[in-house]
Amino acid sequence: MTAKYYEAYDLRYKQIHQQHLQWASDTPSPIVGEVLGRYPLPEGAKILEIGCGEGRDALDLLRRGLDVLATDVSPEAVAFCQQKAPDFEEHFQVLDCIAGTMEETFDFIYAVAVLHMLVLEEDRQAFYRFIQSHLKPQGLALICTMGDGETEAQSDIRTAFEPQERVHQGTGKTVRIAGTSCRMVGMDAFQKELTRNRLAVVETGLTACPPDFSRMLYAVVRRD
Repeated sequence: MTAKYYEAYDLRYKQIHQQHLQWASDTPSPIVGEVLGRYPLPEGAKILEIGCGEGRDALDLLRRGLDVLATDVSPEAVAFCQQKAPDFEEHFQVLDCIAGTMEETFDFIYAVAVLHMLVLEEDRQAFYRFIQSHLKPQGLALICTMGDGETEAQSDIRTAFEPQERVHQGTGKTVRIAGTSCRMVGMDAFQKELTRNRLAVVETGLTACPPDFSRMLYAVVRRD
């Protein structure tokens, strides 16, 4: 079976972990805590993370006692999180939110640095549909995507698995890893995507998730 272009992220994780490195930092994304502070969750709320990566945000919330199911399309990333935090092993699960589904619905869904890896329009629509269909009626979702609000660009998905040289942030070491995929949209296009996909915008803005992302667009949304 032909691999989907966004599965190149799984290859990147494998290549990095084989070098005994971690790709991203362990610093939680400030926007997640900020949104939870502005919109308190009900008692016993169920939280879903789409694209947990190496566990930066999920582990922070789990250690605070929240009920989080952290998912990623990358089996390598999920296994890394389970080995990193064995006490929370059952909270990490492989899920392709583009091709898959779940029976559960959630009070809060968040996806930090996931949307920009989806280049094709049909994949972005599937991402939004997944969120829309897995939110509880009064639930909220936080979507963060790489960008400065103005730049629009996209990579060639045919080269997603091709190796490229990158500087590893934590060590300064030059590593050769899969190029992966990226699509950045402006704020207007982002908001139109949300509305077109039946998500009601509660708030939008620019944020940062240092040291990994210096500029990101974010939106807090509800089911329309």
